Amino acid sequence: MKYIKIKWIHTFDDEPVWLYSELDDEGRETRKVEVFPDQTIGFASSTEKTEKTFLAFEPLPSVDEIAADPQFEPEEISRLEFKEIWARRHD
Repeated sequence: MKYIKIKWIHTFDDEPVWLYSELDDEGRETRKVEVFPDQTIGFASSTEKTEKTFLAFEPLPSVDEIAADPQFEPEEISRLEFKEIWARRHD
């Protein structure tokens, strides 16, 4: 497994500003957490999801490819950091 977080720089109130993803060996999302400007949280997995959050259908690009777009600031994170944000999904 691989874990990433992406800061999405924009001014849309209804879109997330932080995206956290757990990726399998093929780069497909297995779990995801989105944090919105008002600090609400959306999440998705194979067994549960919120209304606006869903797993990507295709493998995600590499961190370097995502970083090539200036509106995104991605970085790899630890399993522990992802586990902590995943635990907050029902807050």
